[in-house]
Amino acid sequence: MTDKQRALEALQALPDDASVEDAIERLCFLAKVQQGLQELDEGRGVPHDDAKRRILGG
Repeated sequence: MTDKQRALEALQALPDDASVEDAIERLCFLAKVQQGLQELDEGRGVPHDDAKRRILGG
């Protein structure tokens, strides 16, 4: 599926009364998820225990 197809699918899934801001927020979220998945595919992810430690400050 292309990025354009993903974007169109995400926009079509929004309710009819969704605002432009809702659409932008959804597309930004999807872009960040895609970026994160790409980073994981490239081996640049953070192991769960390290992420947990960073969040909890331990």
